[in-house]
Amino acid sequence: MTKEEFRAAVGAGIPDSLPAAQPYDTSVNHAPRRKDILTPAEKRLAVKNALRYFPEHLHAELAREFAGELETYGRIYMYRFRPSYEMYARPIEDYPARSRQAAAIMMMIQNNLDPRVAQHPHELITYGGNGAVFQNWAQYLLTMKYLSEMTDSQTLVMYSGHPLGLFPSHPDAPRVIVTNGMVIPNYSKPDDWERFNAMGVSQYGQMTAGSYMYIGPQGIVHGTTITVLNAGRKRLKEGEQDLGGMLFVSAGLGGMSGAQPKAGNIAGVVSIIAEVNPKAVETRHSQGWVDEVYTSLDDLMTRTAEARKNREAVSLAYQGNVVDLWERLAADGVSVDLGSDQTSLHNPWAGGYYPAGLSFEEAKTMMAENPEEFKSKVRESLRRQVAAINRLTENGMYFFDYGNAFLLESSRAGADIMKADGTFRYPSYVQDIMGPSFFDYGFGPFRWVCTSGKAEDLAKSDAIAAEVLEEILKDVPEEIKGQLRDNIHWIREAGPNRLVVGSQARILYADSEGRTKIAQAFNDAIARGEISAPIVLGRDHHDVSGTDSPYRETSNIYDGSQFTADMAVHNVIGDSFRGATWVSIHNGGGVGWGEVINGGFGMVIDGSEDSRRHIDEMLLWDVNNGIARRSWARNKGAISAIKREMERTPLLKVTLPNIADDSLIAQAFSEL
Repeated sequence: MTKEEFRAAVGAGIPDSLPAAQPYDTSVNHAPRRKDILTPAEKRLAVKNALRYFPEHLHAELAREFAGELETYGRIYMYRFRPSYEMYARPIEDYPARSRQAAAIMMMIQNNLDPRVAQHPHELITYGGNGAVFQNWAQYLLTMKYLSEMTDSQTLVMYSGHPLGLFPSHPDAPRVIVTNGMVIPNYSKPDDWERFNAMGVSQYGQMTAGSYMYIGPQGIVHGTTITVLNAGRKRLKEGEQDLGGMLFVSAGLGGMSGAQPKAGNIAGVVSIIAEVNPKAVETRHSQGWVDEVYTSLDDLMTRTAEARKNREAVSLAYQGNVVDLWERLAADGVSVDLGSDQTSLHNPWAGGYYPAGLSFEEAKTMMAENPEEFKSKVRESLRRQVAAINRLTENGMYFFDYGNAFLLESSRAGADIMKADGTFRYPSYVQDIMGPSFFDYGFGPFRWVCTSGKAEDLAKSDAIAAEVLEEILKDVPEEIKGQLRDNIHWIREAGPNRLVVGSQARILYADSEGRTKIAQAFNDAIARGEISAPIVLGRDHHDVSGTDSPYRETSNIYDGSQFTADMAVHNVIGDSFRGATWVSIHNGGGVGWGEVINGGFGMVIDGSEDSRRHIDEMLLWDVNNGIARRSWARNKGAISAIKREMERTPLLKVTLPNIADDSLIAQAFSEL
């Protein structure tokens, strides 16, 4: 397809006549069949809802087709309307658009649906088993048409994948406002999502799927590297300098979890990652994200012992069930150093976790046809998994929850995962590592995408970011020097580690000062022509202030407010009038529907003075909103960080806590 044909196709929107039906493509990874949850009346309503996108003369044929999809797959995806053009992030100039900001958003949407990036591309699911960009292909077609037409004085409103329409606004307003899954709290149970999604009225946007900011497994590989490095440092003996010979065991090679083997290599450990889906294993192996694949536990154990003895930095995939792997390690008495899990346990009943004792295909069938039996198998499997993990931790393994709801779902399954005081036996990685060492100081997953699509622009941006961080390092408190050094090492090694999948994107952890100075340096380089096209700035929602999640991002908030969601809502509102190009707020990302509220943004910078102003105004708020909340929770690092920021920013005045003495409080109660 030529560039002109592509532009015409993108601008055409929903066709007035039916395109030819497309065969079900078995070469890509597909979402599992969803369970049959709707009543007959609700099924009729789901089809009626879907037909809203099409002229009446197409309804008779499409009604039968959509009813068939609903019965076969549990959802109406509108496969017939999947575009015939190849799905990937093109250079910004290739998109038909009256607004360059809109063109950048089109590029980001296509990157989220790129088969190299997306977990279930034909079902419009980017990662996590159910993290969707859109509910169906009509929504994609109409959204792209709106973006091709919009000006810088309009805002597109996205309603759980549905483009509500273009509304008049102004150039400083966001070009797109995104919400996903924002249902009434009493209707936020897992089955509510299944029902609303099947009816076509809500969707699970995960974190960066439904906000168009997913950049493939690189988006989490840096955070995973930091986590593995710092977890491993807890195991180092006096005098040891590196993690060579350590063994890290986990599960998941699908979406974000696919970053684990690459992170293990960068950290210098031997890693074993289990995955039941052969296609996911094949994808990560072909991309170079996992080094070796094993289907035999005997062969895997032999290779693991050899790799540890030689202190290799190597990643091994076990194509099989992680429960079998954990039980074999425990039975053999293998000394595992680090353990975790990154299956999508926020979504345990619909493809996020596959129980032991069933083949991958058997599990998919049971999931759809006998959901109660499937639930029973999952719970039994979790109890077995925890029992094996407990045996290994008794022998010295450091196990941490990786924010995938493993501890929560294991406790609900009746596994031996609780302490006598009613708290979890194992920490969240945020409690032990990311919260106190990174989030409290404002360090989080800053990311950017070069809209030119040129590798040389990404390399230039890497060099700029490294130079900025090295300059900042000269004059910072000792307590954050380690974070800066790790990130300088990361960005220097990013290119050689071949982290790009899809768009020319990069991620690193930076604080408010670092993000702002890096962004301004990018803006200057674009203005000088050293970077050839605009850059999209963004971040993961898994950050300092974007997400309220009591079992992950805010699990190290101990004043009782970890179950509140004011911070995430404040974050998005504040970003929207400080210069973000698009903002998003979601229910359900990361740890499960009803368990978290999270917000994100995207910002297109183009070398202009407007971009310079937006960078200064928005990034300061986007980070320090969260640090202020964390400091009020009495987090020591956050108090230090917000005091430093107030010294740098005279107009910033944050309410600081007065710290009460615990013994004084105890005495007060004893005297009652």
